[in-house]
Amino acid sequence: MTGSYDADVAIVGYGPTGVIAALTLARYGVSAVALERDTDIYPRARAVTVNDWTMRIFHDLGIDERIEKKIPQRALRWATYGGQEIMRIEHPPSTLGRKARFYNIHQPTMEAELRAAAQDHGDRITVHYGADVTGIAQDADGVTVTSTDTATGQARTTRARYAIAADGGASTIRGEVGCRLLGDTNDVTWVVIDCRVKRWWPDRDFLTFWSDKERPVVDIALSAGNHRWEIPLKPAESPADYPTSAEVWPLLKALGVTEQDVEIHRHAFYKHHVRMCDTWRQGRVFLAGDAAHLMPPWAGAGMQSGMRDAHNLGWKLARVIRGELPESWLDTYEAEGRPNTAFYTGLAVQLGRVIKQELSEEEQAAMNAVPQDTVTPYEPPLSAPPVLEGGWIRGPLGDASVVGRMVPQPVAGDATGRMARLDDLLGDGFVLLGDDVDPATLLTAEERAGWDALGARYLAVRPKTAYTQGPEELVDLDEILLPWLRRYGVRAVAVRPDKFVAAADVSGLAVPA
Repeated sequence: MTGSYDADVAIVGYGPTGVIAALTLARYGVSAVALERDTDIYPRARAVTVNDWTMRIFHDLGIDERIEKKIPQRALRWATYGGQEIMRIEHPPSTLGRKARFYNIHQPTMEAELRAAAQDHGDRITVHYGADVTGIAQDADGVTVTSTDTATGQARTTRARYAIAADGGASTIRGEVGCRLLGDTNDVTWVVIDCRVKRWWPDRDFLTFWSDKERPVVDIALSAGNHRWEIPLKPAESPADYPTSAEVWPLLKALGVTEQDVEIHRHAFYKHHVRMCDTWRQGRVFLAGDAAHLMPPWAGAGMQSGMRDAHNLGWKLARVIRGELPESWLDTYEAEGRPNTAFYTGLAVQLGRVIKQELSEEEQAAMNAVPQDTVTPYEPPLSAPPVLEGGWIRGPLGDASVVGRMVPQPVAGDATGRMARLDDLLGDGFVLLGDDVDPATLLTAEERAGWDALGARYLAVRPKTAYTQGPEELVDLDEILLPWLRRYGVRAVAVRPDKFVAAADVSGLAVPA
């Protein structure tokens, strides 16, 4: 079945994952049509934070300035009700382009900003609200999505080359294409209490986990004048015991919070999931975000993992559709995303054990231990820059390797004197960077042909104490890039459009297979 397409890609679901997918596809030159069942943004704030990796994705999409106007997160701390601090994670300045490592957000406000940004792309992004997707079929040339208008009952058929299922944990598409969600759901029900702030109180800008075996609490400042507490119900309790704010107030007052501090805006209930699909792809249909995986909230990575899925898939899908990359590239989506999601899921589970005081003294000591004699300066796993464990990379991985790491983003200069963040100077394609050398001179003819076929640029990075020698050069103004390359003993690296290092000269700069 061939025929015309309504868009290059159909996106089922238009929450954060779906919007980032649409923005990425449009950014890289292809069209998207989104089908969203709800007519309005879900009003409850679910996710509460974004980190510097996600902000770098926002930068690539040209929306970082909109989202940065949020609360920088001061630090994380785990403490007992008696005031004993169990663990703290300070946030050093980010190396990925913004000063803060983490920002506290109010998800409905952030989603409104993302959707507003999508409207700027005009005809490349079409959104149908009130579209309840009822089925999907695929053939050798594309996918056909069927939906019903929730207001009129009218049926709609949408034709696209590929489809992304971003329709959440209760995904319709996941079952339609035969993907299985594996894992478990915790039996404990938590109440989420979202409040409007009336006045400031000491240390409100900490994200605090009040650790207790019976009643642990998450205490976090959100943007836009909001604050949240998350509290587990006891075994004998149920959501029916908390029908209104009046019944919820005693939970907050037990923490020392009064009507002088906040006004309860709304409350809701949820359970924690540790689940992942057996596969994230069936033919021309891809699962992303909660449709593909669900994790506890303790690492703040659930929503962010979905947006990272969407960006990783989006830039690759766009290049495949435009004929710039072979279709086999799409296999790297899950190969790169699954290990990363598994890492954050495991981290979330472990941090949850901290707040519930389930760790032994030995396990707690191991979590707080700082490895010695590492090539890469140690940072806690929650805040360390991301590293790919598989996919489209070539060469050894590990502490002493630059391969798979995200290149830092300082302010750099070009040969004409322009000064900007590194990503603005690198552009949106493949780039080889050389340490005070033209990286093209380090390639064999075969290696050069491989990178030329991908449209790569070749940039020498000069120290700021030297003259540039040609137009395709950068200046390391912040003196960060060159020391970073030298730390890993490399003269040149190949950088992907998402700014991860694909290869380095020490293990050969051939295009990864």
